[in-house]
Amino acid sequence: MKFALSLLLILTLQSPLWSQSRDMQIISDSNTTAYDSGGLFGSEEIIYICLNGDIRKLFKDRKDNAIYHPIHFSYQQDRGNTISFDIKVKTRGHFRRMRENCYTPPLYLNFDSVQGRSQTIFSEQIKLKLVTACIDEKYVLREYLVYKIYQLITKKSFCTRLVKVCFEDIVKNKKTDLKFGILLENQNDMALRNNSILLKRLNVNPKITDREMFLKMTVFQYLIGNTDWSIQYLHNIRLISGNKFPALVPVPYDFDHSGIVDTPYAYPLEELQLRSVKQRRYRGYCIIDMDEFGPVFKLFNDLQVDIYKLYIENPQLEKSYVKNTLKYLDEFYNTINDPKAAARAFQYPCNRRGNIAIKGLKKK
Repeated sequence: MKFALSLLLILTLQSPLWSQSRDMQIISDSNTTAYDSGGLFGSEEIIYICLNGDIRKLFKDRKDNAIYHPIHFSYQQDRGNTISFDIKVKTRGHFRRMRENCYTPPLYLNFDSVQGRSQTIFSEQIKLKLVTACIDEKYVLREYLVYKIYQLITKKSFCTRLVKVCFEDIVKNKKTDLKFGILLENQNDMALRNNSILLKRLNVNPKITDREMFLKMTVFQYLIGNTDWSIQYLHNIRLISGNKFPALVPVPYDFDHSGIVDTPYAYPLEELQLRSVKQRRYRGYCIIDMDEFGPVFKLFNDLQVDIYKLYIENPQLEKSYVKNTLKYLDEFYNTINDPKAAARAFQYPCNRRGNIAIKGLKKK
């Protein structure tokens, strides 16, 4: 808390945020949080997890048709009693699954048919994604906060739980240190929570998706400096549809290639003509009337304090990263609150080369 308060004072005169009231009304389609009221995603307390088994064999199996491996799973909440049971685990992903990119691949944790978990926080879970520390755990924490930003914007988002993970190899008799990881809500559970179904349909024209939700998602992607997504190819996007909102709603995930996370392996695709992932590029479709962005810009302005607080009040982040990130966020807010700058940024798709869908993105 002392760190947060001292940093707040240092940045008071630097950021346009602090000229606004701290009693802003948050206007969004969610309540105060996108988390479930109970169970695994009902708390923000860090869970300590250890995976025990033939870890070397698991990590070597990085093929497209990777199989599940038996793993002993144990966890603690707040360093309390240890709860354990046997599960199945396999590697997953694309870019982060490749050995040349990440020593520790992302994983699927399969709890189906596991005995003895009915009284645990995993009682309702069948299959979960685990985001691991690819290069350095600091990037996992940064990506987790990006999920937290989108949860502020809409409940039509993936729930997450921050964890500390260790791997204990029974063959090599070696145990790793605890490092940050993210448990990501199952996509079917996310759809069900939003009274929706998941649609796995390629080549969907973004223009037929729900306009309000599309703009929320694309302005959010612009805020974090992420161009690594595609509705047409379902690349880092899931589509859901429900009775109350029959139009398709895009739900984003995987933000490790965004400018705000700034991993050392992230780079923009050549077709986007960007110098680095820190340079923002709006990748929505052409909307001539900038008034259509008005309600979404207002939403982001209303959420500004809460978004900044995610970084200011997190003592686990590096001070230099917090300072640089607040400046990066300032650039976004300066843009959306300057009509000329906003038009230049968000009407980019109206340019001759501005509205592009890159098929190769799905192969990341």
